Amino acid sequence: MRENAARGATGSGRSADGDADRNGGRLYVVATPIGNLGDLSPRALRVLAAVDWVAAEDTRVSGRLLKRFEITAKLVSYHEGNERSRARELLGRLQGGADIALVTDAGTPCISDPGYRLVAAAAKAGVEIVSVPGPSAALALLSISGLPSDRFSFEGFLPARGAARRRALLRLRSMGGTVVLYESPRRIVGLLEDIARECGDPQVAVGRELTKRHEEVLRGGAADLASVIRDRGARGEFVVAVHLPAAEKQNLDDDRLRRRLRERLGDGASVRDIASELKAEGVSRRRVYALAREIGSSGSPLK
Repeated sequence: MRENAARGATGSGRSADGDADRNGGRLYVVATPIGNLGDLSPRALRVLAAVDWVAAEDTRVSGRLLKRFEITAKLVSYHEGNERSRARELLGRLQGGADIALVTDAGTPCISDPGYRLVAAAAKAGVEIVSVPGPSAALALLSISGLPSDRFSFEGFLPARGAARRRALLRLRSMGGTVVLYESPRRIVGLLEDIARECGDPQVAVGRELTKRHEEVLRGGAADLASVIRDRGARGEFVVAVHLPAAEKQNLDDDRLRRRLRERLGDGASVRDIASELKAEGVSRRRVYALAREIGSSGSPLK
């Protein structure tokens, strides 16, 4: 599809799209580099140079980016801590005719980053929203992972707690397909170990410092990659892609099932709730109740 030639051009005056006679402002959702500054597109540069305001997750980070390209746009902070109040303020500016670019520290806004509330409010108010696409860590890894990409999901950061994270992984395993995750250096080894334990040690691609000088992509079984990263030390930002074939529903052995039961009961779940959760994984209710009685908790009877 041919793009409107005016959209994304600086035009004359302050307008980011060249429409001198339009009513109201536009919200531009602008992707910025995840590492390599050469990935900032010419269109993104033109928009950032022409808008009235740049709403940034961290004004210090975005300020350095703008300074590098000699852009003197006015910055305003927009992050998880002030998202609700600042979204109202920015919407008022948009309705007053200001053009605003929404950026995150790195990559595409709203993808596991603040931005949703402002975009939703602008859409509801009838403000035009324009995507200026570009870098995304999730898609960057997926494209070079070597894993099937005809069907995939993005889950961002899984829960930090081990039990909650394992439950999330079991839910994803029941869905199947390739899943892309973000993780911190402190938790990357634990995540890979949980993937190996709960998902049958599937094939994984781990990206570290993508597009940066020390970019690295490791491919292999989850358990092996956990050992490699543990031995060398985890540094940098991590993206993980894991392939979970839907057809491979592994039957839990009794020891693993007992452990799951203890964890979920410890979280306050009833045996009935646990039995419903495990049914999707091919575990019969009768078996869940029998093991629950064995470990000293009978739960409430099924109705």
